[in-house]
Formats: sequence, structure tokens, C-alpha cells
Amino acid sequence: MTPIISAKGLTKRYGRTLAVNNIDLEIPPGRIVGLIGPNGAGKTSALKAILGLATYEGELSVLGKNPSTQRASLMKDVCFIADVAVLPRWIRVHELIDVTESLHPGFSRERCMQYLQMTKVTTDQKVKQLSKGMVAQLHLALVMAIDAKLLVLDEPTLGLDIIYRKEFYTNLLNDYFDEDRTIVITTHQVEEVEHILSDLVFIQEGRIALESTMEEVQERYVELMVKPEKVQDARHLHPIYERELFGRYILLYDNADREQLQGLGEIHTPSVADLFVAMMKGGVS
Repeated sequence: MTPIISAKGLTKRYGRTLAVNNIDLEIPPGRIVGLIGPNGAGKTSALKAILGLATYEGELSVLGKNPSTQRASLMKDVCFIADVAVLPRWIRVHELIDVTESLHPGFSRERCMQYLQMTKVTTDQKVKQLSKGMVAQLHLALVMAIDAKLLVLDEPTLGLDIIYRKEFYTNLLNDYFDEDRTIVITTHQVEEVEHILSDLVFIQEGRIALESTMEEVQERYVELMVKPEKVQDARHLHPIYERELFGRYILLYDNADREQLQGLGEIHTPSVADLFVAMMKGGVS
């Protein structure tokens, strides 16, 4: 199966600074991938290279095309959305639909209108007249009306209330995603996307710190919660990260014997957010 995105030795420099450092990455079709990392980790630089918006070193193929030399052709099958809460406030909804239709060959006005009919958004309204939730609905209608093979979302729900953030991802999953589409999401709100992700990519200081399917993460990592009197026994089993919470100790293990851990306390699968914190603090390799 040909990957949607394939990178070998992908590197991006800004002067002497290595923003992306020799990354190898493959993303197959029909996946929802979370590209997670702290500010300055290299996420945006990697996305810019993938979208043909920045020069780079190494090999990079997106939908079988070179983003640097074939960007116009590539963007017919790619949709990029950053921060759904930001749209020109002066523009009317029907004008925004007209602009989107003129810019993107895969846009379906009919499909967009079908989705908007399920909302309170009307085409004669200006964006500044809409609530944040309605703006999110409008933006999602525009996205779902584009027949793209690759959808790239860069902090898509920044500035939205939690209700609208959850609604955005639920609608995206139910009404847009299928096995022929691939979605790449970058976000700081990790806990809100982990239930829809099929794959995780953690990036730190320009390097890939973890590339794994969610199934592999659930099989590989386990957290153990123990009382203080059991913590020394738990530490002897070589945890890769440890934290204290309300007088108990929570220890993270990589490929540990779960039966042995159960004899010491409560075990459960770590959240993506907890795993991310552990990795960023140097606890996972």
C-alpha cells in the first residue's frame, strides 16, 4: 500500500537552527494521525514542508507527488485548515462559499449547503454576526464539502469552547472521514482527539520521539498506581516515568509484565496526554 506521506531524512534549517532533524515518517491511507509536540518542536515546519510551503532537505512524497515542484497539482487533493475560529469577519457566508468554490476544485457547493441546513447559519449573515460555535459549524461545512484525499488540521479548534471543540471532532469523524481519506491533526488539546486517532507521532526538538498506532500504544505502555508502602517494590520493576498524585504514586512502564504489576496496585492504560508529558520530560525512548 502506497503511503499518503513518505519522508526520508526530512530536514529543515533556519540558519543554524535545525527545526526538523532528519525525520523518517510514513503515513498510510485511511488513518487519523495526531502530530503532537510542544511549541518549537518542529510540527509547523514539518507541515509546511508537507504542504509545499517551505523548502527542505531529504526526500518527501505526498500523495505520490513532490510538494516543492508539484504543489499546484498536489493541492487539488489536499485541504489545509488552521484555527477554525478565524475567518474574515466582514465577509458574508455566501461570499465565503463563492471564494472557496473558486479556490478549490474539489469543493461541492451542494454538499456545503446540505450541512449548513442542519445549523442555524444562514448564507446572508456576515461572519461577525455568528457565534464561535456557528463559525466552527461554517468552517466544518466548508471542509466537509471539499473532496480531499488528505486533510491537514493545524490547531483546528483553538479559541473554541469545549462543547464546540467536541462537536467539531465528532462531526469530522462521523460525516467526513472514511477509508479513502487521511487526516493529520496537530493540537495542544491532546485529550480531546485521542479517542478519534488511529496513530500517534510525537515530535520533540525536531526529531520523532514516538511513531506508533494507538493499538500498539495500548499494548506497550501501562501505568501503575501504588500506595507509598509499595512504591519501592514498584521502582524495582524499572518504570520509565513517575509522578505523585494525592498521596499515591503513578509509575509508567514500557513492555512490563502486567500480572506482576497487578500484585502491587491498580493498572490502567495511560492517556495520550500522560504519555506525552512523560516523553517530553525524557522518560521514554
